[in-house]
Amino acid sequence: MGLAAGPAPADRGYDDAPETTSLFVRLVELDDGPERDAVRDELVSVWLPMAHRLAGRFRDRGEAIEDLRQVAALGLVKAIDRFDPARGAFESYAIPTITGEVKRHFRDRMWAVRVPRRVQDLRNRVRVARRELSERPGAAEPTPADIAAHTRLTEEEVRDGLEAMESFSALSLDAEAGAGEDGYSLGDTLGSTDSSLDTVVDREAAKKELRRLPERERAVLYMRFFEDMTQSRIGEKLGISQMHVSRLISRSCARVRKGALGQ
Repeated sequence: MGLAAGPAPADRGYDDAPETTSLFVRLVELDDGPERDAVRDELVSVWLPMAHRLAGRFRDRGEAIEDLRQVAALGLVKAIDRFDPARGAFESYAIPTITGEVKRHFRDRMWAVRVPRRVQDLRNRVRVARRELSERPGAAEPTPADIAAHTRLTEEEVRDGLEAMESFSALSLDAEAGAGEDGYSLGDTLGSTDSSLDTVVDREAAKKELRRLPERERAVLYMRFFEDMTQSRIGEKLGISQMHVSRLISRSCARVRKGALGQ
């Protein structure tokens, strides 16, 4: 016996809303197996045009239509698996299920940078409110105060939502930022880590410990590391042996290092 879905009734608004009540009743009655899979596949096939139509409502929002159709098809499969034919028409159940799946796709997958759910919700409320206010006859571009009054949000929340509307997608670092032959990319304007900053941090950390050294030890370190004198020359100048100079340098450096790391 064939599994034909039957013609679409004349009172339905779209040709992609076939009459499939008998198929759904049969799907519920069948146990898992090849026959049930065949009925389920036919339901997906005959209702897929409706899923594609619903996906088309979200075109031109930064996502390829083929990807949107795949998401809508996933929503259709979920609707078929969860639908109870005793509760009414499948179309009434499937439409919000499919559109909800597509909206979740935009909410969870399409942000270039992951943002908190609260900010995503603010973006949607602000976007809808701005569209509604702009569509009023003779209406000017709504201000944040207008949107706040319309949505009962604070102006700060509206500003967060407006900023989120501009942050849905990221600009490539290869994007051209300058004009003409001397143009440069956005990445060229970004700074890089200066390795000298680590030297500054180390120097400031050691400075305090150097001040705590006895005067003779500070003098020894200064002559060795700033005047580049040999240990023998330092010993001659201070009237001590080279070995003594070596021990002073080792002990002083260890003390400064320990104090700096302790900070």
